[in-house]
Parts: sequence; C-alpha cells; structure tokens
Amino acid sequence: MKILYVTQGYFPTIGGVEWLIQRVSEESVNRFGDEITVFTTNCYNGEGFFNPRVPRLPTGWEEINGVKVRRFSVMSRLSQLVRIPQAVAYQLQLPFNEHLRWLASGPIIPGLGKAIRQHSTDVIVAASFPLLHMLTALRSAQEIKRTCVLIGGLHPVDDWGFNRSMIYRAIQEADHYIALTDYEKQYVIRRGAHPEKVTTIGLGVDPPLFKDVTQEEAKQRLGLRGKQIVGFIGQLGGHKGIGTLVQAMPLIWEAAPDIHFLIAGARTLFAEQLERMIGQLPESDRQKVKLYYNFPEEEKPWLFAAVDIFAFPSGYESFGIAFLEAWVVEKPVVGCRNGAVPWVVQAGRDGLLVEYQNESMLAEAIILLLKNPGWARAMGRSGREKVLAKYTWPEVARRFREVYASLLHSE
Repeated sequence: MKILYVTQGYFPTIGGVEWLIQRVSEESVNRFGDEITVFTTNCYNGEGFFNPRVPRLPTGWEEINGVKVRRFSVMSRLSQLVRIPQAVAYQLQLPFNEHLRWLASGPIIPGLGKAIRQHSTDVIVAASFPLLHMLTALRSAQEIKRTCVLIGGLHPVDDWGFNRSMIYRAIQEADHYIALTDYEKQYVIRRGAHPEKVTTIGLGVDPPLFKDVTQEEAKQRLGLRGKQIVGFIGQLGGHKGIGTLVQAMPLIWEAAPDIHFLIAGARTLFAEQLERMIGQLPESDRQKVKLYYNFPEEEKPWLFAAVDIFAFPSGYESFGIAFLEAWVVEKPVVGCRNGAVPWVVQAGRDGLLVEYQNESMLAEAIILLLKNPGWARAMGRSGREKVLAKYTWPEVARRFREVYASLLHSE
C-alpha cells in the first residue's frame, strides 16, 4: 500500500501527533512493507508557523527509518501579519474571523497542494486540526480523486482553535475520520460527521523501550537518589497546567516537605514564565524543583521511571500520550477533568482527576497518592494493564492500516 501523510511536523519535532505519524509510518514500513511518504514543514514546533526568527530544519527530501520525508518551507511572515487583525476580528466575532484564524494558525506552505496532487499514492492521510495544511490535503485529494482520511486531534474546549465551521465541513467531506478517543468521536458526530465514517483508535507506546530502567537508577541519574518525585514530562505550554503545578507546590510541601518536583520538556517561550514563577519560591524550595530541558527521546523512559507520581494537569488534550508513558512504568497519574482526558484516565482506577487550574485540588490529589503508596502502586499497575491491552504501537498501527485497507477495498 502507498500512503502519503501530510502533517505539521515530523521527527525530530516533538509532539503527540508528530510521534503518532512517525510510529505508525515506521510500523507500516517494517511490518507490512508499505511505501510511506510524509509531507511536512521545516518547523520544530507551531511557533515556527508565525515566527520567522526561530530556527528551522533544512527543506527537501530525506529518509528516516525507511520513511521518505519531504520538508516544505513555511511562509511565517504572512501568518505573523494577521495575528493581531485576527485577534480583533475574533474578539468582535466579525464574519470573516474564521478565515483570518486559519491564516494565523498556518502553516502557509507554498507548493504543498501541487506536490500532493503530483504524488503517486493510494491514500492521503492528514493530521491535525486546526492547521491549514488539513484543508490543502483534503482539497488536493478531492481534485485527484484519492481516498482521504483526516486525523483531527481535536481540543473542543479550545474555542479559538476548534470552533470553526470549516473543520466540521471538512470532516464531513473526507472519506473517513480517525478520532483519538470516543469523546472526540461523539463530538464530531454531533457536529455533523457520519457515524459510520468515524473510527476511534488512540495513541500508543513501545513497552520494550521502558523495561530496562530501574527507578533507583533513574533517580540517581537526576541526582535525586532516595527522594520522592512528582513529575511533569511533556510539552511546556501555558495550557498544560504547569503553572498550576508550581502554585500547588507550597501546599504539597506543607504536608510532605521533602518532595521534589521534576519538570521536563523542550524549552519554549513559556519556559521563561515558568522560570519566573519558580524564581519567586523561597531558595530552600527552589532547590527541590528540577527543570530538565530538551532531552532526547531515548532519555524519556528513565525520566518516567524516576517519578513516583506523574502530574499532567493540562487544560485540553486530544488524548494525552504522556499518560500512557507513565502507565507503562506503572506510575499513578493525575490529570484534569477536561476534554478527552476523562476518556483516557479512569478516575480511581488508574489515576485521579481534578479541576483545571485548581491548585488546591491538584495538591490534595498528589498528597492523597503520596500518603497511600499501596493504592498509588495499584493504580500504576492498572494503567500498565490497559496500555498492554490497547495502546502499543504495533496494535495502533495495525488498526490505522485496517481503516485504510477497508476504504480502498470498498472503492
């Protein structure tokens, strides 16, 4: 099978959707002998879609683990120019504000549509909304009469990003839509998607990558041997709830003064705000917070192995792959009762859920797990069982490919 993926980023960019496309692509090549091509941008993250000053990856072709990857240049200056006008238009709810939001989101990629139309493929798969390349991929597929599958990765609670009528018209027009949770599936069906054209699959992890790291060794690598650690490991952004975690720290220290905190992720603009917040803590408390930036993917297993509790109080996630990464090493998790997260984390069984941006509830949940280590360990084991049953990359890739094959077979 020939499959063309059109996505906002690809290795070495970091993100849930980027990792999804990479792992499903590599599994398709290695297990099924498929011919996989990825069209993507030359940006490391979404900031590059509107900020022309950030570093870029080289454009052009390369091959990564058997996957052919073509990176396109992005017209970030145009997106930058409309960011203020679109904000005003959105606030005033002017009729054209949705179109300006598309331009501001980007990525504006000259030549992408032509390249898609000229590429020989059986199916075109695009991820993820609310980015502009999704519409380009769909329109190009329609022009050349190719099967088109969309992976939205929706965060419905993000009104600016996802309250756009064009998203839901595109989903209706596509041959199929893959939702990451049943929450997302039900949402797009309420917005007009045909139920028979929507499949829930989810994300995955590679359990073997996590098996050879002990917690003691991992803590020693961090210089925190013998310490209890509450960790956040993931993208550093304002909506991820990291600020709430910092605000919860003094409350947690009142009950457990020796607890250490690990915050690990790629350094972003938000990191400056995070460092200012931590800098306002007393010196003795600042010593108990470890920031770990820009770690390579191969270090992720021991970072998760090091923590005793994984705190991921994000405001919105299309899934939350970090929960799977914590569970595969049997860690209890704390998330927020927002969006898709309650469809991933089963409260009381494999984790706890709290209100978004409620530092008191977050602190209470973490303290509860710290004071009940047996219960916490049982939650971690339950999470691992769920991962092994449903969320390994070989299983996820098989299910993705099954969708494509069924669509091609029905033509």
